[in-house]
Amino acid sequence: MLTIRDLDVRYGAIRALHGVSLEVHEGEIVTLIGSNGAGKSSTLRAICGLVRSSRGEIRLEGQDLARMKPHEIVRAGVGHAPEGRRVFSNLTVRENLELGAYWRRDFAAIRADEDRMLSLFPILRERASQAAGTLSGGEQQMLAMGRALMGRPRLLLLDEPSLGLAPFLVKEIFCVIREINEEGRTVLLVEQNAHQALAIAHRGYVLESGQVTLSDSAEALAHNEKVRKAYLGE
Repeated sequence: MLTIRDLDVRYGAIRALHGVSLEVHEGEIVTLIGSNGAGKSSTLRAICGLVRSSRGEIRLEGQDLARMKPHEIVRAGVGHAPEGRRVFSNLTVRENLELGAYWRRDFAAIRADEDRMLSLFPILRERASQAAGTLSGGEQQMLAMGRALMGRPRLLLLDEPSLGLAPFLVKEIFCVIREINEEGRTVLLVEQNAHQALAIAHRGYVLESGQVTLSDSAEALAHNEKVRKAYLGE
């Protein structure tokens, strides 16, 4: 579904990604693991068009995303729940969800999808008329995921969905990610909690200093001595 080849991303003089190549197949959960500053979020932001690559290819089912604008990439089938949630704090939960479907015109289906998001995240139904800025961190994360799903993406990008959440909420978020995937959604997951990420992923890539240094099945990575020492605290 997604193919990235020899991707370079720069922020001024800083080279954030150095020739990154990876693939995500339809129906998979693929995770990117690595330390802070390794280039994980930069990879997702490049896929979404939020930063421009200086070299390389990004293709979704053969379609070149590298020179498309962010809203065009959303229409092409990519949804993004960014690090830090980035909800519209002065708008209600329901309005945030509606904005996730801003480009769609199938209004009956939008209402059905909105109801599905409120079923997927029951606490959001209770908060539907509440300003998003008054939600807890976990509730905002659920809203960010729901908003991304309202665009009916074929590929969902999740950037640090468990960051700053209590352990019981982390478990809930990862159960939802698995459920989303089982419903047919392909997921590319960036996550500091490598234990949880490898537990639900099919495959993974390790990024270090902007480069892919290791790739394998999630099970193999979870048993890799280097990964266990560096990212699993073992």
